[in-house]
Amino acid sequence: MEMAKYILAILRSQMMIVFSWGFHNARAIENGLAFFVQGYKHTGRVEVVYDEGWDLFIVRTINRDGTTKEQQEGIYADGLVDCIDRLVEKTDDYSSRVRSQYGL
Repeated sequence: MEMAKYILAILRSQMMIVFSWGFHNARAIENGLAFFVQGYKHTGRVEVVYDEGWDLFIVRTINRDGTTKEQQEGIYADGLVDCIDRLVEKTDDYSSRVRSQYGL
């Protein structure tokens, strides 16, 4: 539970980015945090797990059938939000999609 709180505190440091994912239904998992997103690249579950041996994080996007879609290992705490953003939200045409969707 403490690790889930720690990860959540990291995510809260960049709330605007986290909100852009449609972040919801966060819950503690073994040594980490799971939550759901609705991003341009991934809609579904994301898991962030602390790897004690390396003192780093593992980020997984999970398909609806429970299989792992993508996994990134060796993520430092200060790169966690950026890593999740790349897996969930950032597309090659991200800026134009945002402008089109929000009329900017």
